[in-house]
Amino acid sequence: MASGFEILGMHRHKEHRVDFMDWAPGARYCALVGDFNGWSPTENAAREGHFGHDDYGYWFIILEDKLREGEKPDELYFQQYNYVDDYDKGDSGVTIEEVFKKANDEYWEPGEDRFIKNRFELPAKLYERLFGPNGPQTIEELGEIPDAETRYKAWKELHKDDPPSNLPPFDVIDNGKEYDIFNIVADPAWQEKFRAKKPPLPYWIETRKGRKAWLKKYTPAIPHGSKYRVYFNTPDGPLERVPAWATFVQPDAEGKQAYAIHWEPPPEFTYKWKNIAPKVPKSLRIYECHVGISGSEPKISSFSDFTEKVLPHVKEAGYNAIQFIGIVEHKDYFTVGYRATNLFAVSSRYGTPEDFKRLVDEAHGLGLLVLLDIVHSYSAADEMVGLSRFDGSNDCYFHSGKRGYHKHWGTRMFKYGDLDVLHFLLSNLNWWISEYKIDGFQFHSLASMLYTHNGFASFTGDLEEYCNQYVDKDALMFLILANEILHALHPNIITIAEDATFYPGLCEPTSQGGLGFDYYVNLSASEMWSSLLESTPDHEWSMSKIISTLLGNRHYADKMLIYAENHNQSISGGRSLAEILLRQGPHSKELLLRGSSLHKMIKLITFTVGGRGYLNFMGNEFGHPKRIEFPMPSNNFSFSLANRCWDLLENEGVYRDLFCFDKDLMKLDENERVLSRGLPNIHHVNDANMVISYIRGPLLFIFNFHPTDSYERYCVGVDEAGEYQ
Repeated sequence: MASGFEILGMHRHKEHRVDFMDWAPGARYCALVGDFNGWSPTENAAREGHFGHDDYGYWFIILEDKLREGEKPDELYFQQYNYVDDYDKGDSGVTIEEVFKKANDEYWEPGEDRFIKNRFELPAKLYERLFGPNGPQTIEELGEIPDAETRYKAWKELHKDDPPSNLPPFDVIDNGKEYDIFNIVADPAWQEKFRAKKPPLPYWIETRKGRKAWLKKYTPAIPHGSKYRVYFNTPDGPLERVPAWATFVQPDAEGKQAYAIHWEPPPEFTYKWKNIAPKVPKSLRIYECHVGISGSEPKISSFSDFTEKVLPHVKEAGYNAIQFIGIVEHKDYFTVGYRATNLFAVSSRYGTPEDFKRLVDEAHGLGLLVLLDIVHSYSAADEMVGLSRFDGSNDCYFHSGKRGYHKHWGTRMFKYGDLDVLHFLLSNLNWWISEYKIDGFQFHSLASMLYTHNGFASFTGDLEEYCNQYVDKDALMFLILANEILHALHPNIITIAEDATFYPGLCEPTSQGGLGFDYYVNLSASEMWSSLLESTPDHEWSMSKIISTLLGNRHYADKMLIYAENHNQSISGGRSLAEILLRQGPHSKELLLRGSSLHKMIKLITFTVGGRGYLNFMGNEFGHPKRIEFPMPSNNFSFSLANRCWDLLENEGVYRDLFCFDKDLMKLDENERVLSRGLPNIHHVNDANMVISYIRGPLLFIFNFHPTDSYERYCVGVDEAGEYQ
């Protein structure tokens, strides 16, 4: 159910060919077109009948490698080749006949290969006896055929004086019961010898040839880097689509139709993994980032740029995990990657699959877990590059009618009750782990998939709101299956739920009726801080509201991940905390001092009151002063705000000071294990004085949020008497 990527898509087969498979139940004809065959819709097509198309809509195409001029076909019909570097020894020079003779001499004992060499000996003798020239000519002459037991006893009597044989010494014991069951017994010594004997696979492997022999004899049917699409003939006419399981895609090729790129680099250019993933820590300090905007220059940054420049910064800052958004291929850059078009492909605008593997490997080498923001709650509505109307029908991967579209965003909604769609999505999760060694996922916008109203409804917390007709039970089952399968296949995997409605049982084990997530994201905290700073005067802040929002759901507080500010505030037209707090004015020095102090207080209380995990978006650790604005028609496709100002850290000042404070926060957790110590004991919340006090682990925290008043000899209670520093 979660390994479809092993057979679907484009795969190199050992028998000098490439196999392609895809799912398109609405199509009547399927072919591959590309620059390797002149974009011909007839040269590489699926065969007629079940050899090319089954009853469930799966199409199968074989692309045979072309024999070079002057070369003879292989002697062995099922000749296999090793295409990887470890077996790149060319042809050993040993012929097929020599290998088979070697197997007969070394493996088979005299008599054991009798029926292998003469497979038809037994049926031929039986046929001759029954229907040969000396056999019975009529039914009367045939007579009554004795039962098996009688025939066996007659055979034993006939051969009782035969010399000893090396054939298996089987015998049949009848225990006298009425029903026709016999015990077959054998000599224990021979049986043990048979069980200890391994299959003759080494001899078969010896018949394989290497990469050099393959390249000498054949031309690849589809060379590495070839551009291709899948061609369908549908009731509405012919279509060309990017294959759903393609692993490398060019979504917008200079205004032309998108195409997939066959990615099969030679072994010397394939990335070799060097590091193993670090152990999962008890507390997560997650650095969330977007590769494209990670550079200082006004352009799209690459995987290589990120690996060289940003990864060392993340390590220096003290985080232990890194979470990527916008990695999965998407056509429109300004969508930040949330309108994914090709779920099995890394975004080609940042580099190649090998570049991303290097990034993940280097992150592991620095002790950083790598998490991926995955979007399975909806998909892009683009028909030319995405999955919408993939086979010409409106209900291939998605619901038909209004339910197939997000009510506000216009994106397509998956049909989670379809087994083939489940197979596609579950395989996609397993693919990122198997191919790129991803350590976990954050499931984006679960409210969009859990409810037919896409989460755009008022929630009061009443249980009825989570159990009514608007809940998509198929989506619930998909999430349960995803968590169950991922944790069974990969015990150390981390799954994070982003659900603004906090569905009951979100982080409960699936065995107890829950959805099985390891963590959930508290989205309310960042929204609260933004609202307080934007629209509430300092002296009207409610301390009780701050604490209740930061704690979230107390029953699952130990499963909570929390932001002080998330990327949506900067990307979705809003302003970051630093942009609000560090604004310049007539009293800029006083404003900077106030803004810097409040920025630190917000970070500290959010970090120390929240659950076992903390998230920070790239640049916010040092108070990035500018919002993010991706290039789009409204800004004349400008990249001026689609980057990060890392140069602010080079000089002493407020930004360097904020970065050092954030780094000290990470060290506080590393040294004192603050996040992993369970819930804080909040013993003092005074709305009038605007003071909050609590203990977490061995640390006492006291915050005074009053904009003008300070207090001397202020008393708060503690659990243990003593001197506190």
